[in-house]
Amino acid sequence: MNAAERIRLLAPCGMDCAVCSAYLAQAHGIPKKRGAISHCLGCRARPKQCACLKGRCRRLATGRVDYCFECPDYPCERLGRIDRRHRTTYGMSFLENLAVIRQHGAEAFVRFQQSRFGCPQCGGLRSVHNRKCFVCDPVRSWRS
Repeated sequence: MNAAERIRLLAPCGMDCAVCSAYLAQAHGIPKKRGAISHCLGCRARPKQCACLKGRCRRLATGRVDYCFECPDYPCERLGRIDRRHRTTYGMSFLENLAVIRQHGAEAFVRFQQSRFGCPQCGGLRSVHNRKCFVCDPVRSWRS
């Protein structure tokens, strides 16, 4: 995947869709399994903009901001809740991700994510949700 494609997988909220189990399952042809494995093309590839904010942000929906940190209400209450949940459950902070993107740029963030979630066997990416490589490891659900 080239740099532009990889950057396109950075959601406005700070989620890196390239390390999301739903995106990895879709990208690697893991069969859908109701309640266990879902598929997603990535937030920017869908007309809804951001799966985590569920289309509730008017500024994102109308294209007035590209990333949440560009919003005058940043960080909003919804983003704060999502950040706390992901930080506690998966060890990834959307707000920290957005800070890196804002301070160092999307390309630097993508390189950081590769070092953090890169598979040592195949060089692909492991999931933030279950820490598995969808090429090298058996995947039974988005969590395991």
